Amino acid sequence: MNSSDGAAVVVGVDGSEPALHAVRLAAADAARRQRPLRVVHGFIWPLLHVPLNAPAGAPPGGGLRDQAKQIVAAAVAEAETTAPDVRVSGEIIDGEAAAVLLGETTTAAMIVLGDRGLGGFSALVVGSVAIQVASYADCPVLVARGAPRSVGPVVVGVDGSELSTLALDFAADAADARRTDLLALHAYRHPTSSGPGDMQPLVYDQGLLHSEQEQVLADSVAGLTERYPGLRVTRRAVRARPGRALTDASRTAQLVVVGGQGRGEFTGLLLGSVSQSVLHHADCPVAVVRAPH
Repeated sequence: MNSSDGAAVVVGVDGSEPALHAVRLAAADAARRQRPLRVVHGFIWPLLHVPLNAPAGAPPGGGLRDQAKQIVAAAVAEAETTAPDVRVSGEIIDGEAAAVLLGETTTAAMIVLGDRGLGGFSALVVGSVAIQVASYADCPVLVARGAPRSVGPVVVGVDGSELSTLALDFAADAADARRTDLLALHAYRHPTSSGPGDMQPLVYDQGLLHSEQEQVLADSVAGLTERYPGLRVTRRAVRARPGRALTDASRTAQLVVVGGQGRGEFTGLLLGSVSQSVLHHADCPVAVVRAPH
């Protein structure tokens, strides 16, 4: 991810603890990539025609707009503490949180947000804002999940599709910036079809299938070490559900990277089943990479 274009890492905040987790994650990533950090708060109340100022006689700073300013100021201070060398700015933008963040994706290097925010239902593992932004964004989206770790590999799901190539490039760049290993994980279950209407065989050689899938993985990562000479790449092909395999790998990873939609998934899905599964169950931050619109 080239830092010479000046694009900022953008983090969405709402005053919740998951949002502060996202701020720390975003600040550290901005520092590694030598990018500015932009803190954004979606201020929905004007759309609902709610009074924004404190009522008469209330303590100063009690209005909704003042509270929004305090949320942004606290997030900026947290970012500056986490990454003192990063240029940090903050802005309040009128609008619903997901819409505001999606508006930022056309110019941002990456969007970072918490897995759940204020007002999110506790039963939801990942909030609706995170799902909406990951589904529609024009740039990579990093969701602050699980335990922050400074050790362990960057894990990327690989299936040989064009979108997984984009995810692989993002993951290699992330691993190189973090000075850690890259684990390219290819999970498969059955022989893959070569085209629409192809029949999968009822009986097949499992050893041959595994060899074929290992070759898919090897072809996918070919050339990475030439672009990243110091990067150590480990390949792992496993017979398992992709979502489960990536979730299992997340328990010791710094970051898991997935494509927004994988091979074999319905093209009408804005966010594929594998990426949704990982977003809901991963034990570390998850980056979702989508094809540009």
